[in-house]
Amino acid sequence: MTSIDVKNLTKEYGGRRPARAVDELSFRVEPGRVTGFLGPNGAGKSTTMRLVLDLDRPTSGTATVGGRPYVTLDDPLRTVGALLDAQAAHPSRTGRDHLRVLAASNGLPERRVGEVLAETGLEPAARRRIKGYSLGMRQRLGIAAALLGDPEVLMLDEPANGLDPEGIVWIRGLLRRLAAEGRTVLVSSHLMNETATFADHLVVLGRGRLLADVPTRDFIEAHSKARVRVRTGDPVRLRATLLAKGWSVGDAADADGRWVVEGARAEEIGAVTAREGIPVFELVDERASLEQAYLALTAEAAEFTAAASPLEV
Repeated sequence: MTSIDVKNLTKEYGGRRPARAVDELSFRVEPGRVTGFLGPNGAGKSTTMRLVLDLDRPTSGTATVGGRPYVTLDDPLRTVGALLDAQAAHPSRTGRDHLRVLAASNGLPERRVGEVLAETGLEPAARRRIKGYSLGMRQRLGIAAALLGDPEVLMLDEPANGLDPEGIVWIRGLLRRLAAEGRTVLVSSHLMNETATFADHLVVLGRGRLLADVPTRDFIEAHSKARVRVRTGDPVRLRATLLAKGWSVGDAADADGRWVVEGARAEEIGAVTAREGIPVFELVDERASLEQAYLALTAEAAEFTAAASPLEV
């Protein structure tokens, strides 16, 4: 099994007063799961990926794939497939020729070109010049290039950028399948709620430092306040009972007759209502979305934040 290991990685830019894009960063990306790589703009995600791929040199620390620096890999495209910039392909080449050049220069059989074109849905556009591709088609071509060597490790930077809804569903299924095959999958994304649909694990950066390295479910739980939504046939009695137990309850139900109880869990509310004989038609634990949990964690780590508009105050 091939993992990505980042240990005490630091990257500084500048002269007398260098700025740290990555600051003593350590984490491991394990095989068999999709790891979401999150962080605000300027957090160091792209720099870290470039350092793993030896496209930049670290100031200190190490980044290895399967225990080896990328530059020492015997067949790099067979080990690591990467998409960092969908605009990198030569615009005057056709999609097929772009992949054929990559295959030939890396000693890969030409049949792989047809296979990845089919897998990414680009067969109908394979003989068109890349300059005529939409952003979503360029993304698919970049993913096809990453898959060309049938690699053990995938590193994708914003792979859903420019994809239509069908394409987003496709990339979600692709990532899950690659992880299920035992591959190591690292995906950088700004689409929080989409990331929640495919990422098993999260690595979150802020200002070049590690903020979280946890399973997605645990991350959301850690940044969620206990909250329950409940609907009943006896709202007056329910509210009085919950207040008597010390829970925070609003003054009125919402338009659908539901109450929100702060600081409680569904099993607690269920036990109380059953004991008191209060009829309950709906009882649900509310959890923060990944986006809400992420914003709660990174609020002070964002490089650029907008002032609240008058409507938000």
